[in-house]
Amino acid sequence: MTGVGSTEPARSGGGGFAGAGAEKVKLLELKHVAKAFGGLQVIDGLDLHVDEGEIVSVIGPNGAGKTTLFNLVTGVYEPDAGEIELEGRPLVGLAPHEITRLGVARTFQTLRLFLNMTVKENVMAAAFGRTHAGVVRSILRTPGMRREEREIHALAEEKLAFFGQRLMGYRWDQPAYSLSYANRRRLEIARATATGARILLLDEPAAGMNPKETHEITELIGQLRTDGGYTILVIEHDMHVVEGISDRVVALDHGIKIAEGTFGAVATDPRVVEAYLGTKAAATK
Repeated sequence: MTGVGSTEPARSGGGGFAGAGAEKVKLLELKHVAKAFGGLQVIDGLDLHVDEGEIVSVIGPNGAGKTTLFNLVTGVYEPDAGEIELEGRPLVGLAPHEITRLGVARTFQTLRLFLNMTVKENVMAAAFGRTHAGVVRSILRTPGMRREEREIHALAEEKLAFFGQRLMGYRWDQPAYSLSYANRRRLEIARATATGARILLLDEPAAGMNPKETHEITELIGQLRTDGGYTILVIEHDMHVVEGISDRVVALDHGIKIAEGTFGAVATDPRVVEAYLGTKAAATK
C-alpha cells in the first residue's frame, strides 16, 4: 500500500524496527501535556513520543485518560498546557481537519462509519477532503474534477486491496451496515489510511472481537507497519494484542504515565498491577 513514506523502516532482529545504529526520528511528541475538565485532571504533565516506524501501545484502566490523549492529538480538545508536535511541527491550536491533512488519522472506540454508504464510498469520503474541485467544478463536471474523481476511485480500491478478500470484490458495492463487526473495524482503518496518514491512532481496534478475530486484527496491525509503512499509536485493553504488536508500552493511570518500556517490563510493574487490580490485590501478587 502506498500513500505514505517511500521507504519501509528497517527491521531489527528483535521483531521491532530501527536497528541499534539507526537514528530514531520522533514523529509524534507530547511534552508536559495537561488537560482538565472542571476540577477533574484527566491528563497531567504527560510526556510521550512515538518514533517513526514504531508501534506504541497505551494501556491503563478505564478513566486513565487514554481516549482523551487521542482527542488532544487530533485537535478535538486543546490542552491546558504543554506542546504536541508532529515531526517538530506544533499541532496545538490546529483544527482536526488541519491535523488530518498533516498526516494524523484515527479510528474510534465506537465505530463511526457511514453505514448507508457503500464500502468503497466510505473510503472515498476520506479522500475527498484532499481534492481541489469546488462546488462549481463539481456541478459542471470539469475535466479536472473528473480526473480527481478517477484518482479517488483508484485510491479507495488500493486501500481496500490491502485488506485482501475481507473488503474486496463484490463488497465494494455493499452498504457498510451489511459487513460483519470485524470487517467494519477493518473498513474504519481503511478509511483512515485514505487520508494520506503517516501515523495511525487506533482506539481499541480489537474491542468486541472473538479470539480468532482478535488474532487477525493483531496480525493486521503488524502488516500496517511492515507492509503499509505506517507508524502506529494504539489504545488496547487486550494484553495478548498489546504483547503481540508493541515495540513499546506506555501505561497511564488518572492521566499520569506510571510506566514505560517493553511489554514484559510494564506488565509486571507493581504500579501497573496496582492500577489494574487495586492495592489489596496487588499486595497479594
